[in-house]
Amino acid sequence: MNKEKKAIICVDDENIILDSLREQLEKHLGEDFIYETAESAEEALEIIDELEEDEIEIAIIVCDWLMPGMKGDKFLLQVDLKYPRVVKILLTGQAHQNSIDMLEELADQFTLVTKPWNKDELINIIKSELDSDE
Repeated sequence: MNKEKKAIICVDDENIILDSLREQLEKHLGEDFIYETAESAEEALEIIDELEEDEIEIAIIVCDWLMPGMKGDKFLLQVDLKYPRVVKILLTGQAHQNSIDMLEELADQFTLVTKPWNKDELINIIKSELDSDE
């Protein structure tokens, strides 16, 4: 059986965060995934469209809350409407509680991780979500 690679998308307006996330994910999850990064929700939506055109399944989106343009909660809710099975992780130190409450209520497969994040905690959450999806 040919197992296609799935994608993990990291969204944050700070390049240093994106580089760190990508490095940690690649180190712990290896070459089983395609890793994409976006500096805004709008850019991430373009990447999602491209992946969909290429018939690549999105497994996980790790997204910051406070970004220029569309905030992370609005972005993840938009993704959830079209892709409810995608695991959505809001990685933030600044999200408003009402945004978190709304995501917990409305989005499927949503997890909150606070910045600065614990690398092992984040990797364990991702691995756990991936294992439960199989």
